[in-house]
Amino acid sequence: MITGRNLHTATEVTPWRVALDGRADAATVLRRLSGERLPFALTGRWTGGGAILGSEPLAVAGPHADPFATLDALPALAPDSAGPGGPAIVGGGWFGWLGYRLGARIERLPAGPPRPVVMPEHHLAYYDHVLRRDPDGRWWFEALATPRREPELRARLAHLRAVVAGRGEPHAPATPVPPLTLAPAAAAHHLDAVADGVRRIAAGEIFQANLCLSLRSETTASATELYAAALARADPAYGAAFATPAGGVASLSPELFLRRRGRDVVSAPIKGTLPRPPGAPAAAAALARLRASAKDAAEHVMIVDLMRNDLGRVCTYGSVHATPVPEAEAHPGLWHLVSRVQGRLRPGVGDGELLRATFPPGSVTGAPKVQAMHVIAALEATAREVYTGAIGYASPLAGLELNVAIRTLELHDGAMWLGAGGGIVADSDPRAELEEALAKARPVAAALGTTVVAPPVPARALAGVR
Repeated sequence: MITGRNLHTATEVTPWRVALDGRADAATVLRRLSGERLPFALTGRWTGGGAILGSEPLAVAGPHADPFATLDALPALAPDSAGPGGPAIVGGGWFGWLGYRLGARIERLPAGPPRPVVMPEHHLAYYDHVLRRDPDGRWWFEALATPRREPELRARLAHLRAVVAGRGEPHAPATPVPPLTLAPAAAAHHLDAVADGVRRIAAGEIFQANLCLSLRSETTASATELYAAALARADPAYGAAFATPAGGVASLSPELFLRRRGRDVVSAPIKGTLPRPPGAPAAAAALARLRASAKDAAEHVMIVDLMRNDLGRVCTYGSVHATPVPEAEAHPGLWHLVSRVQGRLRPGVGDGELLRATFPPGSVTGAPKVQAMHVIAALEATAREVYTGAIGYASPLAGLELNVAIRTLELHDGAMWLGAGGGIVADSDPRAELEEALAKARPVAAALGTTVVAPPVPARALAGVR
């Protein structure tokens, strides 16, 4: 293992882009890569749409590396960067996750609740080649080539050409998944936590906090196998899967945390949720209902202002602005209110500094952000791991792109769990908040071909609550 800083001295890279035969979908190709070292997939809207898949990285950041500095440790592009086959879109870079607990490296935070299953605070691997499926369904081999690596990259090209073309049997689909279960004690705890959060808001401690619960299950499948199976039933906007020896993630996230292209950066916070059953209203009607909800509107405007403030810490004065009216976006089983907050980074600001100013995402913390994180540590039953952090990549060609790690399954040693929650504001009702968390979990369970099992609302937890 090496840290990202070693790549500062790497030879300049030349991007390669080679067309491949085959029209297999991303799930099929991911299954074929699942037996290789550190396979991953990003599917949905990444880099304009399609998929990015990879395996066999060149380097892995060690557990004691600074993950924010690692993302800045990218090789330089050679002056003549026109490789074979036209311009690459991604080429390669650092791919992986930044767990929620990294917030403690930025702010002084309490230790928080117990960690039933410990996951690495971050996983970042450097891939000097990837498979990219463009929005038209065509596959490309893309690489960041150096003279020393050319023989290995040509061998990988030949191998991945066969993978995409379909020679060789894919790994078997994931085994059936038991229901995602919310224990009665966890449900009661969440109701009490929401009630306590409302009292803290009334006392003036915070304006909003995102409080979450955890549903549990088990599986012998890897994260990439689960994700490949889920893609048959779901098409997440910012989906991702990473399988590592220390644990894996399969994310069906709908939310963009950060996208940087050049000096321009955008975030698309989600706050405000409405169930979307079959035959649900169209976007205009859903938007009207969400905007008419004082609770949803309050959640949304506070987080948009928080993201404007976070980006304002590293962007040129006057460049940060948000869309004046949020949109209603359709996602599996749900409508969400979404705004876009944009800015232009100041000269000299890199991805590490951008993340130190904005991490963890505002939509999954609260306002004021640091005090909301103190409240989260005090009120939630179990500690967050990868959940509510970020997943994605940093590339010398494509820039930075990260999702918000929600609707995200985490796996380690046969255990599997899913976090779910929502923003608590002054008029939040604990029962409605519990139902909203479960509503967010159900589409994830459905994508796995299973269900959510939760107990009835315990009456004792509502004592003293309006």
